[in-house]
Amino acid sequence: MSAESGIDATHDPARMSWVDSANVAGCEFPIQNLPYGRYRAAGDTDWRLGVAIGDQILDLRRAGLVDHADMNRLMELDLAARANMRFLLAEGLTRASADEARWREALVPMGRARMGLPCRIGDYTDFYAGIYHATAVGRLFRPDNPLLPNYKWVPIGYHGRASTIEASGHGFPRPCGQYKGEEDVAPRFGPSQRLDFELELGVFVGRPNPRGQAIRLDQAEEHIFGFALFNDWSARDLQAWEYQPLGPFLAKNFVSTVSPWIVTLEALAPFRRPWQRPADDPQPLPYLEGAANRARGAFAIDLEVRLQTQAMRAAGNAPERISHSNFADAAYWTIAQLVAHHTVNGCALMSGDLIATGTLSGPAPDQAGSLLELSAGGKRAIRLSNGETRTFLHDGDSITLHGRCAREGFRPIGFGECTATVFAALAD
Repeated sequence: MSAESGIDATHDPARMSWVDSANVAGCEFPIQNLPYGRYRAAGDTDWRLGVAIGDQILDLRRAGLVDHADMNRLMELDLAARANMRFLLAEGLTRASADEARWREALVPMGRARMGLPCRIGDYTDFYAGIYHATAVGRLFRPDNPLLPNYKWVPIGYHGRASTIEASGHGFPRPCGQYKGEEDVAPRFGPSQRLDFELELGVFVGRPNPRGQAIRLDQAEEHIFGFALFNDWSARDLQAWEYQPLGPFLAKNFVSTVSPWIVTLEALAPFRRPWQRPADDPQPLPYLEGAANRARGAFAIDLEVRLQTQAMRAAGNAPERISHSNFADAAYWTIAQLVAHHTVNGCALMSGDLIATGTLSGPAPDQAGSLLELSAGGKRAIRLSNGETRTFLHDGDSITLHGRCAREGFRPIGFGECTATVFAALAD
């Protein structure tokens, strides 16, 4: 396999694990994946570091691979050290490995573990890299000029609130704030009536850069540890009233949800593809342009959104898919370009910082990454298979994001779930 492309023996689809569940067709965490996360087993008070393999978690300290429980410290490893760790994990988990007997004692069933945030998230930046989302939302508010003049020239982003990012599996109260309806003379305060999800990917920074030192485009991947699913919940009515002139505030800071497993850059090597800009569009300025980024800067990650209402849950009905897209098709900018732009003036990124892509809608109507788009701004309800309809989210609704990579000749890998449930607003 080609070392130049990042594909090596750890990606061999014929490699099988002594953890039998990792070999089952459709498993999200085969031996070719090996994502990192933090967990607590029953009775634990401290977080532990683990790697997902099948339906098990390999405890890294008990396996003798680390002597600490600090994910941010592990994420700071350079590319060579990370590749070596992946090789050790793959070899040790492969059938007939000499490590099998010892490492079996380091396994924890996922069903007996509680997952937390995958690391300490110190800072969070949210970009607006999904051009189909930007165009669709712009068309709702500016039909004649959906994309502002700067969109195709500069990666648009803003600084978000890291303290309210939660791990998958939580619930949260409906946010409250000011909003002003079309018929209202003055704004009112109360629970949001237009609560929405946003289908995004989160990128975790690994190795930090010193303040004052930019990360060049061709260096960006030295600082990227991996990817997770990300839902940047949004209160659209609050957002519409408050976003001018400085952008959203209460509409976004109440909660965001991230999946608990970080799928590493190395695991995604087989699923990369060329990145290109339409010939009629402005081409990137020199600091955002590079041959390697053109050759393999995009990642083919299939994404989907599933909704389960309270009525569906009570009836025992599974969540229903309401949207799907692909990261490579949806994003106008690559992850390397986002990192290079973010740091061009020497902004320091720290291990564990989260960079979100923005909503990843595709070009087709059923590929919208938010209810704002699916419902045409609340004017067209979507109908579910049980007869219920939605323009925006109701109390009791759960949203679950899924991600998967597949390519002929390689083992498919998954991202796990990113799920949360809307509760009623807190009483006054």
